[in-house]
Amino acid sequence: MSGFFSRLEERVRFCGSSLCIGLDPGPEDLPEPTAGAALAFCLDLISATADVAAAFKPNAAFFEALGPDGWAALRQVIASVPDRIPVILDAKRGDIASTAEAYARSAFDYLGAGAVTLSPYLGLDSLEPFLSRPGKGVFLLCKTSNPGSGDLQDQLLAGAPAQRLYERVAGLASGWNTRDNLGLVVGATYPEALARVRRIAPDLWILAPGVGAQGGDLEAALQAGLRSDGLGLLVPASRAVARSQDPRRAAQELAARMAECTQTAMNRTGSGVYDAADHDPGGEGGSLPAHLTALADRLLDAGCVKFGQFTLKSGLVSPIYLDLRQLISSPALLAEVAVAYRELLAGLRFDRLAALPYAALPIGAAVSLQGGWPMIYPRREAKGYGTGVAIEGLFVPGETAVVVDDLATTGGSKFEAIERLTAAGLRVRDVVVLIDRGSGAREALEAAGYRLHAVMTLRQMLDRWDREEHVPPEQIAATRAFLGTTN
Repeated sequence: MSGFFSRLEERVRFCGSSLCIGLDPGPEDLPEPTAGAALAFCLDLISATADVAAAFKPNAAFFEALGPDGWAALRQVIASVPDRIPVILDAKRGDIASTAEAYARSAFDYLGAGAVTLSPYLGLDSLEPFLSRPGKGVFLLCKTSNPGSGDLQDQLLAGAPAQRLYERVAGLASGWNTRDNLGLVVGATYPEALARVRRIAPDLWILAPGVGAQGGDLEAALQAGLRSDGLGLLVPASRAVARSQDPRRAAQELAARMAECTQTAMNRTGSGVYDAADHDPGGEGGSLPAHLTALADRLLDAGCVKFGQFTLKSGLVSPIYLDLRQLISSPALLAEVAVAYRELLAGLRFDRLAALPYAALPIGAAVSLQGGWPMIYPRREAKGYGTGVAIEGLFVPGETAVVVDDLATTGGSKFEAIERLTAAGLRVRDVVVLIDRGSGAREALEAAGYRLHAVMTLRQMLDRWDREEHVPPEQIAATRAFLGTTN
């Protein structure tokens, strides 16, 4: 008997899309709240979409709500799905010992599902009755799509490097997948989490709900969650298909869009994996990843980016001024910025953050709290009193520090800080900033053997604001001219 994920992969390759059709017969979808109406609703949807569906996902709750007849209808629904199409029972079960075994018999023996969604929070023994079934699969809840998922799943765990709970689940799942029958549920509403889970579990299949009514972006989800072979991700759709005037056409259009977005994702990175290049755009610009566009807009709204006439330290008159010191007056925005830094830092190897005075000190503190990394900072001048130290904070010579600053312009301030850090016995390989102005810092640092990582470039931000008409075109043009960049 072939395994569930082998059959799923074969099906995805055959139909050419990642579309998973949700079978959710809610009261508003039925002419009357009966098991017969729910059965008819699902059979019609299966018939209309079977040629493009990579999988079907009935939600047990809607059938359970209809009593014993609803449970029997669910069994009929699963039996009606063509054998070539995998069925995932969305039940989110979780229990131990004989109770878990009973749930497994219900899902696989009575209902006939090919896979089931489970909760991870009772540990491996609660999953074994499901994982031990030949030919069956499990999707483990990891980072769910709902807004409240962060209440528990985003909590930082003790230890180094810092890990969020959902990241721990992903790592455990990767180790538990000894029979190639374990996948994860990660909401498309959180592309950053999808990207991190994909890095932790590069081979696992991911079920990514949340596109559509919950606001998840399809292209961002595919960019973040696809494996390097362009597979490994299922995107459920329920109401967007079932409640359309023509479900068949809606499914076909959605499947075609998924295929197009998959190709775009593959072309963009050379593989399906959402990697550091998406967060670390380099000096060439390119479009902002979807999850960073809102952050760029909020920086503009908060006054961290200003347009006008500003005399710089060099004496030049600039049409733009970046002032990230304003972040200290916007705690929510500062926290969002810290998350963006954290995503970049997660892929680097270091022992301590080294934030540069003065604008980066509050940023560094926020990042330290987000990631659980200890922070130090090099003073601009050594104290002539008290301890007389040049580096504030605890460290051990020989450790590696990553330099954290707000902006990168020419790189001069970075070199000064690196000199003080290395003089104290620390090693430096990487510099991380929020915005790269594209004024030579990257090239200067690379020539000296250091790597610059930027959450976004100024050119990307200008392109965004120009396209969305957030900034008058004459100001955009003046800034591009000043920076020496043109479209």
